[in-house]
Amino acid sequence: MINQIYKEMLNGKSIIRQQSEFATELGKKIGYENVFDYSLGNPSVPVHEAYTQTMLQLLKTESSSDLHGYSPSLGNTSVRTKVAASLKQRFGLDYETKHIFMTSGAAGAIAHALRCVTQPGDEVITFAPFFPEYREYVGKTGAILKVVPANTEDFQINFEAFEEMMNEKVQAVLINTPNNPSGIAYSEETIQRLAKIMEEKQKEYGHDIFLISDEPYREIVFDGKKSVYPSKYYDNSLSCYSFSKSLSLPGERIGYVAVNPKATDADIIAVMCGQISRGIGHNCPASSVQLAVAEVLDKTSDLSVYEKNMNLIYDELVKLGFTVVRPGGTFYIFPKALEEDANAFCRKARDYNLILVPSDSFGVPGYFRMSYCIDTEKVIRSFEALERFVKEEYGK
Repeated sequence: MINQIYKEMLNGKSIIRQQSEFATELGKKIGYENVFDYSLGNPSVPVHEAYTQTMLQLLKTESSSDLHGYSPSLGNTSVRTKVAASLKQRFGLDYETKHIFMTSGAAGAIAHALRCVTQPGDEVITFAPFFPEYREYVGKTGAILKVVPANTEDFQINFEAFEEMMNEKVQAVLINTPNNPSGIAYSEETIQRLAKIMEEKQKEYGHDIFLISDEPYREIVFDGKKSVYPSKYYDNSLSCYSFSKSLSLPGERIGYVAVNPKATDADIIAVMCGQISRGIGHNCPASSVQLAVAEVLDKTSDLSVYEKNMNLIYDELVKLGFTVVRPGGTFYIFPKALEEDANAFCRKARDYNLILVPSDSFGVPGYFRMSYCIDTEKVIRSFEALERFVKEEYGK
């Protein structure tokens, strides 16, 4: 008999994927250039040329076994060493090779991090709005995800609700900054306050509480700012990173867990991740990709188009009367829908070839997400459809 848990999941396909699939089918009928698809967060800028040249050089010069053979279970040792050195230089923490575990993207990093610090029945807290797959990431470990209601004023943390929800069962807090779907980057004050509360609760409960920080959008920040690095403010922290967005490599599935050197058992957590891989089969990311990214750790693709698109869309939404918090990073914006039912709002938008994602699965009803990693020309063309939609459906 097949596993009923996963069979039942077939009835709960991601709304993001559903909207993306609708956009693809609509494109077959009217031409995809006429579909204003704001559904899927698939990076649109080209990979950095240095990565391409590095990969070509590796293919020409490296032996087949080094380039295509299995890497060690913790990742290629030289790559881990270079990642540790880069993080130490950038953020001032004493990372060493032993603190880095290479993974298949940020999802793989979170999968390992959660299993390192929780057991079935433990609670993990996250903050709305949140990436919907967190439910599966946490739930499939046997732990229980608890969601703190959103602070919709600015989408920083709702600390009053957070403190009320903290209890002795909480073993980890999972954050995402800059955030999908809101686009908000947590401020230094937010991270400092979060760290202070967690430190106090560790003392009160008499056990470690780990901060798992999901950081694939770390390099996509606006207004000349830099992302706050949560591990600088809290010792028991695990940084989960992906090169998917910074280098536009989503399909290569490469990232890492970086264990704060001051964390409890910091010297063995990466090794534990290797053991976890034995149980979930999520091990040994591609050797060639590991070697290539290690040579371009200080580079990013040209990410400026995301800020350009954000400013255009933000200004248009404000002009049309939407309530929206201006993003501080990522390639997402999270306006309030023009009716309470965000699903109905997004269904109506499809009649105007606008593909938007309703917010319920993000833990905040009544909003919608726009993923603007598309050509700026298409963003601008979409405004005529958006204006017609708002006027004809809502009289604005």
